[in-house]
Amino acid sequence: MRALIVCDLDGVIFLGETGIPGAGEALGAIEAAGHELLFCTNNSWRTPEDVATKIKKTTGYPARPSQVVSSAMAAAELVSQAPVYVVGGDGIRAALDARGIEVTADSTEARTVVVGLDPGFDYSRLAAAATAVRNGASLIATNLDSTYPTEGGLLPGAGALVAAVEMAGGVEAQPAGKPHLPMRKIIEARAGGMPVWVVGDREDTDLSMAYAEGWKSVLVLTGVSQTCVGRPTLVLGSIAELPEHLV
Repeated sequence: MRALIVCDLDGVIFLGETGIPGAGEALGAIEAAGHELLFCTNNSWRTPEDVATKIKKTTGYPARPSQVVSSAMAAAELVSQAPVYVVGGDGIRAALDARGIEVTADSTEARTVVVGLDPGFDYSRLAAAATAVRNGASLIATNLDSTYPTEGGLLPGAGALVAAVEMAGGVEAQPAGKPHLPMRKIIEARAGGMPVWVVGDREDTDLSMAYAEGWKSVLVLTGVSQTCVGRPTLVLGSIAELPEHLV
């Protein structure tokens, strides 16, 4: 039966700038078997175009921007008041622009603050974001991941930045990405009634999202989680093993 195969990226398709061995071949085989591929990432830094380019560069699979859904896109769905002060990268700005939402570089004008992964995060940006939310701006988190995997190990994720803004601003952020409802709604709409399989390396995001919706869940052991407390449909060494299990 044709299904929507929802693949996480970091720790599933690649680690940093290195593709997971066999990932490209597996993606090609999944598509050749008639399934639809959707790449779903909590990393809000890159645009869908940049993500598709990276997938092709690291794995050889010719991903298309239309196959990419990010936590930045889910966060944009939650914005009800503009302008928006962004702590993050081009991925967030592109998602807001696609919905016609104004972005401001002046945090004192902000009606909403969106926080995502931002390698340039510093004290001045923390102070600006925290002051804006203390003055009444809404706070949206692209995701709450504390870390993300790379070739060299785990690095701080967007959740670490969000926690700093929450602490300094005295408010709790509204989360958008996996495993939360805004992202689940986007995937449900993309599925259009097809069965959904979620392939991920984290139980607290990828698999929890699948559990919440009753979707099939696949834990791969190439990223963050090596064990889980839930009961995923499959536990595989890597995505390279997935095609033989899809029927």
